[in-house]
Amino acid sequence: MIQFQQEDTLSPDPVVMMGTQHRCLRGPLDQRLAEASVRRVDPKQFVFIQGDPTTNVHWIESGAVSLCKMLPDGRRQILGFAYAGDFIGLGAQGERVISAQAITPTRVRSISSERLHRIAAGDPDLSFRLYQTLAAELAEARDLMLTTGHRSASERVAAFLIALSRRNRRGGKPRDIIDLPMTRADIGDYLGLTIETVSRTITKLKNARLIDLPQSARIHLLNITELERLAGGRQD
Repeated sequence: MIQFQQEDTLSPDPVVMMGTQHRCLRGPLDQRLAEASVRRVDPKQFVFIQGDPTTNVHWIESGAVSLCKMLPDGRRQILGFAYAGDFIGLGAQGERVISAQAITPTRVRSISSERLHRIAAGDPDLSFRLYQTLAAELAEARDLMLTTGHRSASERVAAFLIALSRRNRRGGKPRDIIDLPMTRADIGDYLGLTIETVSRTITKLKNARLIDLPQSARIHLLNITELERLAGGRQD
């Protein structure tokens, strides 16, 4: 049985050595995160679960996390994924309405929501950064509704790969090399497909020479233009 881990509340100002993967410090929030204790979360463990009180905002220093909702019948709907450099837990008030579960060994730094609000009130750049994060979450949620409601399996998987490709481009990484920290089951729970359908669809795209699979967790996009057309709704 998976053990749920409740959120940790930080002591006022714990000071620890920064991890080597932490980015260069620039603003007040970066300095606060550098001072925060590091929490290590193993795969399948939770950073927080729905129903937890909203006390902290979390910054992913390394690893990857799925953001999911447990449905009344026990099924899981993945609403998105978060990676190194992302904030999770923004916007919620009162109690969590979703859960955040590590899908790889993950390191997170946390800051209290109250402290974050105080910093943002005096830092316009940070306020805009947080606004961009929330706007991206909203756009992703809208795209997920479109993906699961009106697209074929091939269109859904293509849209997923193109979204990761565009994320790579924004982060200065190669657009055509996609590393997948999540399992095929995770992808299925995100796209509203069974694991078998995800696997068959990836094989179908490979046979069409749109992608290659140098490793099971790495996809090489061979024809991004065609994948973009497929993601846009072109029929199989």
